[in-house]
Amino acid sequence: MANPPSYAPRGAAVAAPRVAYGAMPARPAALAGATMGTTWSARMALPAGRTEAAARQAIQAALDEVVAQMSTWEADSDITRYNQAGPGWQTLPAGFFHVLDHALALAEDTGGAYDPTVGPLVNAWGFGPHQRAFEPPSPAAIEAARKRCGWRRVRLDAARRAALQEGGTYLDLSSIAKGYGVDCAAMALDALGVTQYLVEVGGELRARGKRPDGQPWRVAVEVPDASDGHALALPLEECSIATSGDYRRHAGRGDERYAHTIDPRSGQPVRNKLASVTVVHPGCMQADALATALTVLGLDDGLAYARRHGLAALFIVRGPGAYRVAATPAFQALALPR
Repeated sequence: MANPPSYAPRGAAVAAPRVAYGAMPARPAALAGATMGTTWSARMALPAGRTEAAARQAIQAALDEVVAQMSTWEADSDITRYNQAGPGWQTLPAGFFHVLDHALALAEDTGGAYDPTVGPLVNAWGFGPHQRAFEPPSPAAIEAARKRCGWRRVRLDAARRAALQEGGTYLDLSSIAKGYGVDCAAMALDALGVTQYLVEVGGELRARGKRPDGQPWRVAVEVPDASDGHALALPLEECSIATSGDYRRHAGRGDERYAHTIDPRSGQPVRNKLASVTVVHPGCMQADALATALTVLGLDDGLAYARRHGLAALFIVRGPGAYRVAATPAFQALALPR
């Protein structure tokens, strides 16, 4: 494809967990490829009768389908057709409808801190598919973009698998589609009968089964200071992990440093002390979206939301000359030695 989809960061993924793989089984496979403007990788134990070529093809096909449905970088994608459509109901593919349904539910539950219609603001700040030399948008440009945003503009009809386009609504699923892609890649491996794997897209991961030595896959969440240190190491077993942060993708410098995550409620880039938020969840789609939502909510409200919903979340907070971490009880339980 000519351009990377909008839901992939350019360059390295933010706060990407580092993985210790340990010894691999007798029939190991380590695969990799490109998707969504970034890379994917998978480690697995291939069952008898399954080849690396089949596994690679299954993963790539699953990810290509997500791109075809949800990439605003693609002129002929389903999301582009929706964004360019006039007023009326638009029938959506099953995957697109499923992701949008979840995104709208999270928007309602977070009071609009998460919003899949934030695309006009993302574009206005120069983080969308038509990126440019960074210059903060004018107040008039921000206000014009805000008038096109608002998750309540979108209504769904489950019976027809359709979404209402009021006219001018612009969806951007950048904060959820990559995680959904990880889930799709995992399901593709499940369909091949693979029961031990760790699959990753741009730093978001999902694990099934254990390592050959009987221990769970382990990940270490990086401190976002380029030191190669880590905040916490934890096992990943039958669940996913996703991180949202701004230390590797932002615009400007110093006091004029702007995060790529936009607060839909204000129309401004997030400006709080959070360097990154990591969420562990059974589904990578949910982990991906929740990490963004908690980032926008900020430390106090984000922690309160995560605790209220029993989420396993880790907040890395900037402080004077150092970083500190704050974790929910569910995340602390995962990080305890076993």
